[in-house]
Amino acid sequence: MNRKLYLNKRIRWLKLSLVALTAMAAAVVLAGCTTTTINEMRQGYTGITKSESIVVLGRRHKSDYETELDFVQCIGGEISGQKANVSVIPEQEFADNLYPWFEPRTAPVHLEGLNNLLQREQIAERITELGIRYIVWVDGSTERTSSAGSIACSIGPGGGGCLGFGTWDDESLYEASIWDFKNLTTVGKIKADAKGTSYMPAVVVPIPLLARVKANACKGLGEQLRSFLTSSEES
Repeated sequence: MNRKLYLNKRIRWLKLSLVALTAMAAAVVLAGCTTTTINEMRQGYTGITKSESIVVLGRRHKSDYETELDFVQCIGGEISGQKANVSVIPEQEFADNLYPWFEPRTAPVHLEGLNNLLQREQIAERITELGIRYIVWVDGSTERTSSAGSIACSIGPGGGGCLGFGTWDDESLYEASIWDFKNLTTVGKIKADAKGTSYMPAVVVPIPLLARVKANACKGLGEQLRSFLTSSEES
């Protein structure tokens, strides 16, 4: 290889590496930065006893997206956590006990639909046996909203590696509707909107620096639901 050409390539590689390292340093500072907004609308009194339970269900009746099962499980964990002493029945266990009435395509979309289901004596009895006080319907998803940058990888006589810098933005948007099974009313709605940017700097090896958008949405929504459901005051 021509020595001058080799030196030019090395200089170009070093310049690109410097740019990537600078971007990596900036990414490390910004990594994990997300903004989470929680909005609550209360429509009635809430409160729960030790003999009563909550079930968190995901909306999956729409064709363009489905509320993720892992997010629903995460919400349940947040509600029952922090020594809250609140009983949360797993979604699958609840659906199995009431099969097929709470399958994704047959579950009631509105409170009127639940009221119609309860006209069936066996359904009302099963829900009562489970001690259900509140049904929390979670509707939403996490989506990639934009991306930028690029990473190139190559293999040569001296080895291989990657160089570049990429970013992408994610948004988690969820709404929880709370049905009071005892009074057959909607007692409130809580919305969570989390946004964040993830970074992927690469100098030889790509290093993902991820914004925990969905996790933050789960934590914020779950904590707000726990406070909402265990409160006996109306605001």
